[in-house]
Amino acid sequence: MLWCNLGSPDAPTAGALRPYLADFLGDPRVVEIPRLVWSAILHGVILRTRPAKSAAKYASIWTPEGSPLKTWTRKQAVLLQGWLGERGHRLTVLDAMRYGQPSIAARLDELKAAGATRVLVLQAYPQYSATTTASVIDAVNAWSAEVRRLPELRFVADYHDDPLYIDALAQSVTRHWKENGRAEQLVMSFHGIPERNIQRGDPYQAQCLATARLLAERLGLTPAQHRVTFQSRFGRAKWLQPYTEPTLRELAAAGVGSVDVMCPGFPADCLETLEEIAMEGRSAFLQAGGKQFNYLPCLNDSPAWITALSGIAERHLAGWPTQAAQ
Repeated sequence: MLWCNLGSPDAPTAGALRPYLADFLGDPRVVEIPRLVWSAILHGVILRTRPAKSAAKYASIWTPEGSPLKTWTRKQAVLLQGWLGERGHRLTVLDAMRYGQPSIAARLDELKAAGATRVLVLQAYPQYSATTTASVIDAVNAWSAEVRRLPELRFVADYHDDPLYIDALAQSVTRHWKENGRAEQLVMSFHGIPERNIQRGDPYQAQCLATARLLAERLGLTPAQHRVTFQSRFGRAKWLQPYTEPTLRELAAAGVGSVDVMCPGFPADCLETLEEIAMEGRSAFLQAGGKQFNYLPCLNDSPAWITALSGIAERHLAGWPTQAAQ
């Protein structure tokens, strides 16, 4: 079984960021611009300036263990295998990165060499998008094109409305409220994508809104008590709105003194949550007149999340002989 996430550079340096960004931003699923035009922009401008800027951001969240995203994803894979093992399933769970290491191809090679004849591909993307979910499937298919005897493959498309996932999110929020009190607004910030992707048929926005609605209902929040926003805009195109940072500034300017901010679409803390939200978002809110900014960590290794992830995996493993002999 593969547990796939986006990826991370090997180090918070410009040298490590350059090949990582080239791979990430060079993916036609991520940037849907004619290849010749985008290649000139990417290699002529972006890869000359962005690596150093991004490296400074990564350095601000880097830990002794390395990249938070890779650390959490690796821990989740270990916990997932352990939980499934306790349920009687005999299988191997490996973490894999769409960009960077350990790569999807390398991990599939490991599984095949170990004798795996069936592989479930589960992704750290609760909401489906061609920019993420389909890109992982592309990587698996690229590996498959080079392999003569393929294992049987299954893919989990999304789990944006899965009750166990929603419950894990709700437990995270209620635990925070119990320990710290409730802010005036709960802001749910999802990663953004270009608006034109939605117009072309991507279900991502609808699934994000569904996740937010189900979570708000589970928490008993009225529409006036929560906001849904989108972050991480890149380039000049119009992306999904409302944007997170301007919304935080607007809330503070309107007299909202305290906010709880979470990122339901990110199962593991990473650059976009720890630096963009917990640091930059906090600064924007407080500078605009807000008084209290609370960042709620991602699900990471919470028991409720590993339980949810395991339940999702179990359903998609159904019919495969994973149960250990009694």
